[in-house]
Amino acid sequence: QVQLVESGGGLVQPGGSLRLSCAASGSIFRFYAMGWYRRAAGKQRDLVATITSGGSTNYADSVKGRFTISRDNAKDTVYLQMNSLKREDTAVYYCNARESKTATLWYDYWGQGTQVTVSS
Repeated sequence: QVQLVESGGGLVQPGGSLRLSCAASGSIFRFYAMGWYRRAAGKQRDLVATITSGGSTNYADSVKGRFTISRDNAKDTVYLQMNSLKREDTAVYYCNARESKTATLWYDYWGQGTQVTVSS
């Protein structure tokens, strides 16, 4: 069973920084892409950032220029560096891994989530 474990969440003041980590139970090379999603209270879960096995990245417009997604294959870990945090970034952040079964079939795995609260 694939396990994704997030860490690094917490309370930070506006303008501050946090780095989230997502540790996978096995080598992340098998995943087509990994990413971060978030869900604020009372809202849907939205894309934050993704990174493919080939290194391509994608960001939500709301975080572009402030957040950076990266991976360390040797550590089987994906990171989300969050700078210039805003109150509207407050949410539960979830790690995602997409595994390609065939050319047309895939499966998404999810972590348990980690709370990020931006408040003064």
